[in-house]
Amino acid sequence: MRKGPTTMRLPYEDALRAERHRLIDTLDGLSDDDFDAGTTLCAEWAPRDVLGHVIGLDYITSYLPYGPRINAANQAHADRARQVSRERLMEWARHWADRPSTTSRLAAGLLLGDLGVHHQDVVRGLGLHRQVPDEVATAVFREGLQLSLWLNRRVLRHRLVPTDGHRPVGRGPQVRGTREALGMWLTGRDSVAGELEFG
Repeated sequence: MRKGPTTMRLPYEDALRAERHRLIDTLDGLSDDDFDAGTTLCAEWAPRDVLGHVIGLDYITSYLPYGPRINAANQAHADRARQVSRERLMEWARHWADRPSTTSRLAAGLLLGDLGVHHQDVVRGLGLHRQVPDEVATAVFREGLQLSLWLNRRVLRHRLVPTDGHRPVGRGPQVRGTREALGMWLTGRDSVAGELEFG
């Protein structure tokens, strides 16, 4: 008997799905006020806006009308999320978590870092805490290294020394901290600086 086709798992795909579900768990635990208007580390975005943005990344063609104006496209996704009820948005999020788009599955290694950063934006912005999984912590650090090259060049001016299991990166004055805190700082989230040791 012939077996039906199987869907091949791509690198980081399972980790991406798991982190999406962890974000949903975080959001499910918020009050309506915090969900709709709570503070995050993303300027002017509440948790529901952050969710709208990360869901929007599954719809790569929605970026095409904006050309190089990526921030405008991201804002459009956040605005779209504002137009639906919390219940409907969370239903959409569960579908997004269970069934990543093909482009997201192919880019899971990159998107895991972006998702981890935005999950921390919500957690840290609301003064919450969570245990960041090892694979996600590394992805957040990697995301910070990449974004810093064009956001603030910190990666080019410092020797970054993770204290929780990654080789040092760069040269210059040392900055020590967890992979997650270093990654968040590299992306410009300066509120984490108090957790870092600057040499």
